[in-house]
Amino acid sequence: MKEFIRVMKALSDPNRVKILKMLNRRELCVCEIQAGLGLAQPTVSKHLKILEDAGLVEKRKDGLWVNYRPADGQSSPYAAMLLGSLKHWLNDDPEIRAVLHKVPRLDRRVICARQAGEGR
Repeated sequence: MKEFIRVMKALSDPNRVKILKMLNRRELCVCEIQAGLGLAQPTVSKHLKILEDAGLVEKRKDGLWVNYRPADGQSSPYAAMLLGSLKHWLNDDPEIRAVLHKVPRLDRRVICARQAGEGR
């Protein structure tokens, strides 16, 4: 039962649901998720850790970047079932639509260049 509760708790936060919906579109790094949701980097990292611990996302190192994507579901049957269903759920929700509209324009190179410029 612990595994089931962990998955359900991970999905109990609207921002974590939005992150999963974004990742269903394509792999994203923390800064892209941060820009898409308008959240602070530590907050996004915390959400990703909760999703990862629940078996809902996995990460892949690519040079300087760490890319996140939906997990394959092999670690948890609960995560697998919910990930499959979530692809079809909430697509008409205005908040989800607004976030998904941003995903194609999220470009880590542009985001990092902008953040570097702000740090000067």
